[in-house]
Amino acid sequence: MWIEKIVGDLGGKKRYRAYRERVRRLPEGYREAALALEHYLLNLGPSGDSTSLMAMLDDLADLLEQGVAAGTPLRDVVGTDPVAFAEEFMQNYGGGSWIRKERDRLARAIDRAEAEERR
Repeated sequence: MWIEKIVGDLGGKKRYRAYRERVRRLPEGYREAALALEHYLLNLGPSGDSTSLMAMLDDLADLLEQGVAAGTPLRDVVGTDPVAFAEEFMQNYGGGSWIRKERDRLARAIDRAEAEERR
């Protein structure tokens, strides 16, 4: 569609708005946690692939909605270390982020340096 060439993928924007509406309907504590996790995931998650990013956000909303429906305390959903939770959660989704690329680059550089040192 010609309009998508001008304003971008409308399906993705609609999907993101639907996700945000789901988050808005969560109880306050869960909603605050969802927004904090979303912020972290948007900054460190699969930035190169909007499909993976939206799948990740939709799954996050599913997980939090299920926690609410089951009456599960928030800490039982995200654990005691929310950063570890977010990092493990992100590992389930494809797409690269700048931080993953830099971690991989660092690891490769150290491997090369170690190989050079052994010569």
